[in-house]
Amino acid sequence: MYAVIFRAELEQVDAQYSLLANQLRELAFKQYNCIEFTACTEGSSEIAISYWRSLSDITAWKQHSKHLLAQDIGKNRWYKSYQVDVAEISRSYAFDREALSEAGES
Repeated sequence: MYAVIFRAELEQVDAQYSLLANQLRELAFKQYNCIEFTACTEGSSEIAISYWRSLSDITAWKQHSKHLLAQDIGKNRWYKSYQVDVAEISRSYAFDREALSEAGES
């Protein structure tokens, strides 16, 4: 499994930004096997973390025409700067209190 970490410093955000971001997220899940996609903004800083099964899925999503359009607009209008990191997940673990309660464990 792989994680894509996108960090950006926003210049300006408009309705087109939100629309395109939602379309790209939907596309990632429907066509490119994205497992999870979480994003948040604080002030002018944005971070998005997505999880993928393969590097080829990440590359194909990045090269989709709508994503290429978003990259171009982002560089010219939406972002002051951004950074993308792609990392392979070598270990993962979790805790879920509700699952323990439902199983009758404490």
